[in-house]
Amino acid sequence: MNIDRIKKMEKRLDECTAATAKLNRQLDRVEAALDGMAGLFDYYGSGEWHEDREGKLPDGVKAGVLSEDAVYDQITEVRATAIRMLELATDILKNRL
Repeated sequence: MNIDRIKKMEKRLDECTAATAKLNRQLDRVEAALDGMAGLFDYYGSGEWHEDREGKLPDGVKAGVLSEDAVYDQITEVRATAIRMLELATDILKNRL
């Protein structure tokens, strides 16, 4: 029996358990936000978006959504993250388990 090895493996188990739990919580948040994301991405570039860009906003109203880049950058980030999740899942299933 190697106590040091057992402790090392126990630490790995704890880290894996915590990381998986955290990832699942984050995936739950993303999944819950999907309908909102779809609505935002549909709004971007639409007639309503163009109409909203033409108006004068009152001071203090946050409106990054009307910029050329903010929503586009988010669409790109969501896509890249989805691809990363697929690649990671494929690696786990093919090479790690």
